[in-house]
Amino acid sequence: MRRYSACIEWLFAEDGDNFPDRIRRAHAGGLTAVEFWRWTDKDLDAIEAALKETGLAVTSLVAEPMIALTDAANRKAWLKGLADSVTVAKRLGAPVLIAQAGDDLAGFSREEQRRALSETLKPGADILKGSGVRLGVEPLNIRIDHIGYFLDSTREGLDVVDDVARPEIGIVYDIYHSAVMGERTEDVLDGRLDRVFHVHVADHPGRNEPGSGGIDLAHRLDWIFANGYAGAVGLEYRPTKPGADAVKAAIAALGG
Repeated sequence: MRRYSACIEWLFAEDGDNFPDRIRRAHAGGLTAVEFWRWTDKDLDAIEAALKETGLAVTSLVAEPMIALTDAANRKAWLKGLADSVTVAKRLGAPVLIAQAGDDLAGFSREEQRRALSETLKPGADILKGSGVRLGVEPLNIRIDHIGYFLDSTREGLDVVDDVARPEIGIVYDIYHSAVMGERTEDVLDGRLDRVFHVHVADHPGRNEPGSGGIDLAHRLDWIFANGYAGAVGLEYRPTKPGADAVKAAIAALGG
């Protein structure tokens, strides 16, 4: 049975609400897992209490600080932050941390930036080793949402993972970003699905709920699961309708 994880940065959110109440709303709506982005701007004690109260799991959160891994000068600061992020992930029971590569930097060649990225992830793997937490680097689209970002290709993201060659390092595969970049899931992931640690979904245009646009999300997810993926699917979309029923309809559109 597929497990869906509500990204409570956008889902179950109400203006002026208490962030941990989103966990409670997700539970009341029938979800079994949630995820969110940054942890440094949140009340972790309150989040932990809401998780224990509801029994919900956390599937992922962001490894901080969110600074460019394409810049070797950021390596020391990022590795320190990664160690802190692993501690938080273990506390909340999150098996995956998400990292973004950072922007395509002026004054550095693509080869230099890719080398900096790989050489930062390698000692990062040492920090992750034995923790039960893995790190997924996330390719993002540069056509709409992340103009100027370095890592816009799933294939190149997987190539970086292969360069690092550590089981602690993989990718987050966001179907929305991949589709916006014109990729076919079965092409870019064929034979390499074991490097995918987490999956995100949203539809296009709008990055709204599944079923609202033209991405063949159900087909792509069917392929991913048929080929051995066993992780969670993060519902990371901007909802146009509030409430649990709208989330259930989005899940239904995914075939789940």
